Amino acid sequence: MGLYSNCLFPLLLDWGLDSPEFGKYRRRALESASGDVLEIGFGTGLNLPYYPPGVKRLVAIDSERLLPGRVRRRIQATQLPVEVKRVDAQRPLPFYDHSFDTVVTTLTLCSIEDVGAALGEIRRVLKPEGQYLFFEHGRSDNESIARWQDRLNPIQRVIACGCNLNRPIDRLIRESGFELRTLDRFVLPKTLRILSHIYRGTACLARS
Repeated sequence: MGLYSNCLFPLLLDWGLDSPEFGKYRRRALESASGDVLEIGFGTGLNLPYYPPGVKRLVAIDSERLLPGRVRRRIQATQLPVEVKRVDAQRPLPFYDHSFDTVVTTLTLCSIEDVGAALGEIRRVLKPEGQYLFFEHGRSDNESIARWQDRLNPIQRVIACGCNLNRPIDRLIRESGFELRTLDRFVLPKTLRILSHIYRGTACLARS
């Protein structure tokens, strides 16, 4: 699985998700990012062109070192200060409490094994007045499609390197101590229905 998961699958994802059309979704998801930003699940750096001017610096983490040549070129093409760390998001992050103004995940929560632990770390490193921006695919509200997501999820986890089809993203975020400020639910066009159900929104730390 090493060659497939580290080279072939990232190439397929990079090809499929690096388009002007998909860039519009990224730009919308990131439009309110500001200050010191932590991106979890940096991948091959496809978000880099879409960060707005209000971002002062970006710390980007990923558990894998994927397509390093492409990542290097994308970092060189941006004026944004970027620091990349190879870190597993479901383990304690090497940052102080309340370090970041914004935390970002895009198409990331689906493939973190212990997603609750990762969301707990997001909560810990986010400033009390900070924001968590997410753009994720997950469980459909359509019961028929959701049943197919459940049936096919074991196969998806193998062929897509741990990606889950059926995670209820909004519920997971709420259960991890966040309050949803905004939530957009929509279906991506020209995409398999089991993969196309999107959760895009903004969350803040829940008030106790």
